[in-house]
Amino acid sequence: MSYRIDPRLPLTGEVRRILAEEIGKALVHLDAAHDRPEQALHKCRRRLKKVRALLRLVRPGDETFCSTENQCYREVAALLAGPREATALVETIDRLAKDFPEQCAGGGLDAVRDALVARQHELHGGVGLGAAIAAATAACEDGINRIDTLALPDQPEQAADVLAEGARITLRRARKALDKAGSRSDADDFHDLRKAAKTHGMHLSLLGRLWPTPIKARRKAVDELGEKLGELHDVFVLRNLLEAGDRPLGSPQETRLPSKLLKRSEKSLKKTCLAAAADLFGDRPRRSTKKLARKARTGLAAAPHEDASAPGAAA
Repeated sequence: MSYRIDPRLPLTGEVRRILAEEIGKALVHLDAAHDRPEQALHKCRRRLKKVRALLRLVRPGDETFCSTENQCYREVAALLAGPREATALVETIDRLAKDFPEQCAGGGLDAVRDALVARQHELHGGVGLGAAIAAATAACEDGINRIDTLALPDQPEQAADVLAEGARITLRRARKALDKAGSRSDADDFHDLRKAAKTHGMHLSLLGRLWPTPIKARRKAVDELGEKLGELHDVFVLRNLLEAGDRPLGSPQETRLPSKLLKRSEKSLKKTCLAAAADLFGDRPRRSTKKLARKARTGLAAAPHEDASAPGAAA
């Protein structure tokens, strides 16, 4: 099965299916994280993001369930954030070396990279990681048991309105974050833009049969923006760590070159991200989702639907 809502089937059943599949895959990655934390934790968090994106999409149809479950998986992801971030920061310093080979030829990044690798090993090898994996596993297993309590409207017109409103809310968040990032250029605004862009990209996957515009080109552009915003986020985090008062990554002399190159990288990434986001989210959200609602009504109404209130429906 796929991470895509099938308009031929009742919405409740489709959302329950996708939730169960994605949470199940997250559990597989959590089990693998005991031996291979670097990649497994990253894959697990990606599955959790897919779960949360789906919950945001259908939240207008079951506010209580989706809000509660979204908060649950947000907390699960937070349990795993530290070890994953440690790996991302090593990848960030390696990107600097690749992007600025002449400046780094003399080994000016080596001391900071060594400190980041030591920090990564400490977070991945400590008892805290095992406890975090155990807590995340228990939360996901409990979450699977709650999936059957989700109840969404399955009538075509109502289901279409739920999907259109959920997509519109995320597009509105992206537009608002874009406006703030462009005017203030704060790290938090770019982080909000990144979250909204990632969620929108997942909504494009979920609504692949229903989205009204040419979806492949838009999905590619959204994915590229998400990657660049992710790199920018890691730059912000590493800059803050370099400038921390206790100097966890080295002396001022050891951190001088990394700090300089991070500032240059930040400036370039901000410019790239703002331009790409303006192309994607410059249109009014209501205009795009009106078309989505019309196409969804047509697509959903064209398929036979079982009454979700009947015994065994949407199971």
